[in-house]
Amino acid sequence: MILIFGGTTEGRKAVEVIDQAGKPFYYSTKENLQEVSSLHGIRLSGAMDATALTDFCKEKDIRLLVDAAHPFAEQLRQTIAGVSERLQLPVIRYDRIYPQRDSAVIWCRDYPDAIDRLQKQQVTRLLALTGVQTIRKLKPFWQHTDTWFRILDREGSRDIAARQGFPKERLLFYQTENNDSGLFGMLRPSAIILKESGTSGGFTEKVKAAQENNIPVFAIERPAMPDEFYTVDGKHGLRRTIERLLPGFYPLRTGITTGSCATAAAVAALKTLLTGKEEREALITLPDGETIVVPVSQTEMKEDAVSCTVIKDSGDDADVTNGAAVIADVRLLPAATGEAGAPPAVIITGGEGVGRVTLPGLGLEIGDPAINAAPRKMITENLRAIYPAQRPGTPHDIEVRIAVPGGEEIAQRTFNPRLGVVGGISIIGTSGIVQPFSVEAFISSIRKSMEVARASGATRVVINSGAKSEKYLRNYYAGLPDAAFVHYGNYIGETLNIASGLGIGQVTLGIMIGKAVKLAEGHLDTHSKKITMNKAFLTSIARQAGCSGETAEAIGSITLARELWTLIPAKEHPSFFSLLIRLCHERCDPLLPEGALTILLVNEDGGIIQ
Repeated sequence: MILIFGGTTEGRKAVEVIDQAGKPFYYSTKENLQEVSSLHGIRLSGAMDATALTDFCKEKDIRLLVDAAHPFAEQLRQTIAGVSERLQLPVIRYDRIYPQRDSAVIWCRDYPDAIDRLQKQQVTRLLALTGVQTIRKLKPFWQHTDTWFRILDREGSRDIAARQGFPKERLLFYQTENNDSGLFGMLRPSAIILKESGTSGGFTEKVKAAQENNIPVFAIERPAMPDEFYTVDGKHGLRRTIERLLPGFYPLRTGITTGSCATAAAVAALKTLLTGKEEREALITLPDGETIVVPVSQTEMKEDAVSCTVIKDSGDDADVTNGAAVIADVRLLPAATGEAGAPPAVIITGGEGVGRVTLPGLGLEIGDPAINAAPRKMITENLRAIYPAQRPGTPHDIEVRIAVPGGEEIAQRTFNPRLGVVGGISIIGTSGIVQPFSVEAFISSIRKSMEVARASGATRVVINSGAKSEKYLRNYYAGLPDAAFVHYGNYIGETLNIASGLGIGQVTLGIMIGKAVKLAEGHLDTHSKKITMNKAFLTSIARQAGCSGETAEAIGSITLARELWTLIPAKEHPSFFSLLIRLCHERCDPLLPEGALTILLVNEDGGIIQ
């Protein structure tokens, strides 16, 4: 059994991740004000001291603690750490993502340090955004200085302020839509103080608003976490750590893409090259900003380079690349161009077992190594985070050579030859994470997600294929809760059947062009291992839509469906894509007889056609 401590955005995300296992767990908050949609979570409220928490863990057979509470909840953290040590329970800290510290901000170790700095800076009018619980901590300052506090608009918060004797006329309240810049401009404080609350706490936005108004910013540094905690900062890291600490908790394990493997190997190699110290694991940032830790299996130091190897772990996905060695050979070269302070160029090449592109349509130049755009960007950004700017002396570029021994043989068991990729595999991965592929388990997870979406009270459920399309659809339906967005992967038919069975009345199907052309032909399971693009079918659609003969003929030469966006002239877009969507409706509408289905075709840049 797992026990989560929440009450934050991270707490809600942790519930969502753990709900995917389909097993009961506990979710504890100090108060019962936060709404949380959960199918399997058992809600607890009220603070527990060390004795109560110890007894609870013993009674309920708790095997893992997840600390997703506010980063400044220090008393709770001490309690968790003490119980963890006493009962030998592992603790995962689900932390926030923190921006790099701005040197223009005045950083304070704690509240006494902040008071000392505020006094030395002769701050005469302070706006505190540190929360109602810090009125007591800043009392030695506000007793003698014009100070305002912005707090939550609720009776409990007003009572805390009153007990400390804080003037009620100097209380401000959070609104549904806060305009920090407008507030700062109206109040004109000589400084603001806030806590290092991370991206989910709006820290960056508050600092930016203050700087726009030329207001100095004082910030309380976040407390250090216990060394014994396993710290993660996102859903992927949380799930992968649970999979490692509680084997079997999830029906299937997640994995990592070849792109993540290449990035991790490159990160470990560059760090070793710069420090001379071998890295046993690599911390990498995924495209969505989350981080994960990837084991490094081997390091080889050469005269002017370092090679690191990461073994591809596909989790429980039936992937032909599982177990393959992905090697990054990294060296520093004299920069072709570049000035001190500029980021280094990252030159990515392919070695043994990495295929080369021979046909257009993959988004890569013919002759280039088959390392897709997302992994290239991930490698570049992660390496620049380690080597952020050209250093004094000779500026350098970073050369990264990716190899996959045996990749040419592996590629024969993929669609690579048909796509014009020869000589090896492709280095791919949009999200960096491999979701386990099992029909039964995946469809079961879809059902669980749909049940949670219904329980959340969402007016509409938006089903989508994965992270890329979901990002665009979340912007389109900005008012819907997180639980309203459900991944169907490839199982469109099964997902719509589940929605119908659950009585969900409003469903949006977000789909990208590759799956749309398969769906329009009648394939309700669009997995590329089963179905490939039918160019003859697409040609017939072009003719039915009244496209020119040149357009219909050109379709026969495409490699990937996304080429249709540029191959079909703009003037023919409305007729072609409208017909494609209508055919998708003909396949899907009968599966949702009592509901209303909206189909949105999403292009590569996030444009949406209905």
